[in-house]
Amino acid sequence: MTLLQMKGITKRFGSLVANEGVSLSVNSGEIHAVMGENGAGKSTLMNILYGLLKPDAGEIQIDGTAMDFSSPLGAIAAGVGMVHQTFRQFPNLTVWENLVFHNEPGNGPFVSADAARDFVRRLGKKHGLEIDPDSRVRDLAVGIRQRLEILKALSRQARILVLDEPTAVLTPQERDSLFAAMRHLADQGMALVLVTHKIPEVVAITDRITVMRDGRLSDTLVTRETSETEIIRAMIGRNVPPTVAPKMTPTAEPMLSVRNLSVRKGEIAVVDNVSFDVRPGEIVGIAGVSGNGQPQLISAVTGLEASTGEVVVAGRDISSLSIAQRRAAGISYVPEDRHLTGTAPAASIAENIVFGRHRSAAASNRGFLRKEAIRAQARRLIEQFRVKAASEAVPVGSLSGGNMQKVVIAREIEHGAPLIIIEEPTRGVDVGAIEFIHKTLIAERDKGRAILVVSSDLTELLALSDRIFVMFEGRINAGLTGSDMNENTIGTWMVGGVQGA
Repeated sequence: MTLLQMKGITKRFGSLVANEGVSLSVNSGEIHAVMGENGAGKSTLMNILYGLLKPDAGEIQIDGTAMDFSSPLGAIAAGVGMVHQTFRQFPNLTVWENLVFHNEPGNGPFVSADAARDFVRRLGKKHGLEIDPDSRVRDLAVGIRQRLEILKALSRQARILVLDEPTAVLTPQERDSLFAAMRHLADQGMALVLVTHKIPEVVAITDRITVMRDGRLSDTLVTRETSETEIIRAMIGRNVPPTVAPKMTPTAEPMLSVRNLSVRKGEIAVVDNVSFDVRPGEIVGIAGVSGNGQPQLISAVTGLEASTGEVVVAGRDISSLSIAQRRAAGISYVPEDRHLTGTAPAASIAENIVFGRHRSAAASNRGFLRKEAIRAQARRLIEQFRVKAASEAVPVGSLSGGNMQKVVIAREIEHGAPLIIIEEPTRGVDVGAIEFIHKTLIAERDKGRAILVVSSDLTELLALSDRIFVMFEGRINAGLTGSDMNENTIGTWMVGGVQGA
C-alpha cells in the first residue's frame, strides 16, 4: 500500500530550479533510498516533505489525502518524522527529559517522572530501541543518541520516517544495529526514507531507490534487481570504478612525528599521551567514534589547540610555533567543517584560494594584491580540480558541498607543503567528487607527500590508508596494517577493543 506520494514537486530559488516535476512514492513497510550528487535536489525534496519549505508546484499525499504543510508541526501532525544528521538534543538532560520535552506527562504544572520513564521503556521495547531512561544524553554513545532521535519521532506517532545520512558517525556495529531497527520498523508497517551517499549501505538495507540528478528524477530502481554500477550510472551518467590504493611501506624518515601529545579540558585529558609518525609517500588514517579526541588531536598538531608534548615536521620541532608558522614549516590543512573553518563562504572562489598566500610574490606586489594573477590562478585550479562554478568570482558559499570541498583541497595542495592533514575528506560529498578527491590524495602520496587522514567513514579509510590508528577515549589503542585493516577489527577497537585482541 502506498503511504506517501509526492507528485510533480517543483521548487525554485530565483533562477535556480532545485526540484523540477519530481515524483516519489513510498510504500508502507518499505525502506526507500533517495540518492543523488550534491546539488541534485535531495535535501530540498526532503525539506518540502517535512514542512521546512513550500513547493511552488506539486502535491504531497499521505494515505491518499492531499497535504499542505506550512511548517514542520503540520508534517509531524500528519505522521512525518525526520532524524537529522546533527542531533537536536539537550546533552545535560536525561533520556526521558529529552523524549517528553514539550509533551510532559503529569497533572497540571507537575511532571510525572515515573510516567515518562515508563513511556520510554514501553516505546523502546515496542520498536526494539531500548534505552535507559535515566541516562544523561551527554554520556551516551553516538549510536544510542541516534536511537533517541528515532524514538522522539516515533513518540509523535510518525508513520513516515526520514533519516538523513544516519550512519555518518557510527561504528560498523552501531550501523548494523541501526539497520536491524530500521527493518523492524518497516516490518511494523512504517515507510522509511533513507537519504545517503553510501551505495553499499543502500544495496544492503533498502527495497527501492529513487535517484535524482540536476533537480529531476533520474530513475527509480528495485534494489534486489540492480547493482552499484547501475546506481552510480543513474546518479552521474557514467561508471565510477572503486578507489583501491596500493598499500605503501615507506622507509624514509618521518615527515610528521608526534610524541606524548596531550590536550586537557579542565581535569579531563581529551588527548592522552598520543605518539605516532607519518612518513613521506604514505597515507595514515585515524579512525574513531566521534568524541574520542580526533578533532583535538588535529587541532593540537596544527596549532589551533594548546597542548603538551612534541610535534616535529620535517625534522623541526614546531611545538611552540604559531598556526601561521606551522603552515610555513610544511603543513597543509583541510579542516572538518568546510563552511565554518575551511572557507569564507561570502568571499569569492579566487579570494578563498589565495587565503594564506596573499603575501607571497605570486599574489602581491609592494603591499598590493595582484588581482588578475589571483583570478588566473583560481581559473587554473577550477579547471584542474573540475570545480563546477560559473566563474572564479562567485561566492564559494554558493557551491555544492563537493565543489566547495574541491576548492579547499585545491588551495591546500597548491600551498605545496610536504605534509597534508585532512579531516573528513568526503563527508556529505557525492560519488563523483569522492572519486576525484580520493584519486587526488593518492596522486599526492605517490609524489612523496605525507598525508594524515581523519575520517568517520571506514570504507574511505580502508580504501586510502597504508596504516590506520584507532583512537578511543583520547588514546591511540591500536595501530593496524595489512589484513588487520578490516571493518570488524577497526570497529572493535573503536569501542575499546578486546583484551588480548
